[in-house]
Amino acid sequence: MTAAPDVASVFLLAENRLLREALTKIFERKSDLRVVGACAFSPAALDQIALATPNVLVLDSFAEGLHLDFLREAHRRFSDLKVVLIGMEANEVAFLRAVREGALGYVLKDASALQAVATVRAVASGEAVCPPQLSAALFRCVAQQQHHVPSFHVKLTLGLTNREQQLVVLIGKGLTNKEIACQLQLAEQTVRNHVHRMLRKVGANNRLAVVELCRMQGLPV
Repeated sequence: MTAAPDVASVFLLAENRLLREALTKIFERKSDLRVVGACAFSPAALDQIALATPNVLVLDSFAEGLHLDFLREAHRRFSDLKVVLIGMEANEVAFLRAVREGALGYVLKDASALQAVATVRAVASGEAVCPPQLSAALFRCVAQQQHHVPSFHVKLTLGLTNREQQLVVLIGKGLTNKEIACQLQLAEQTVRNHVHRMLRKVGANNRLAVVELCRMQGLPV
């Protein structure tokens, strides 16, 4: 039977049977949540998820080391599946890795049943839920990535390698080929070759034109 549009179908993946049964009872008491399957972790778990076609996968911290590989494979097979991790440690590294693999909800091990329910509801409706004590880590991660995103965009748009972009930044600072070679411990001819390749790639007539093109694409030069 297909769940109504306003009812989130949930699949529980937890190693402990008592936990699966307890969560099932908690979720089934809510009119907007319906448990469509539950199992322990195994190679067949993904096949069971495929048969149940849930909206939300609730994944217990039973095997934290396996989360990343499992999340990666789950998202490869079910691109629309929303994942909530429960019973997690307040570990910034584990949290950020889970976010990178697509987890939208992260519930700490000392959270209440009401918090778990609220997280599943929020994720099912398209929101993301982050524990307050880990939100700072998420902001720091975004801030640290601000210099890498333009770099990728420049590589994708202009075809400049990371080394060539490094040269663009130094050219933008006014350094000569000789000064760049000294700073990067390269032969001056190597730098000159890099510059010539950059000019050909972007169709520019001079070094400063390359700098300006990269600046327009968001590279901090």
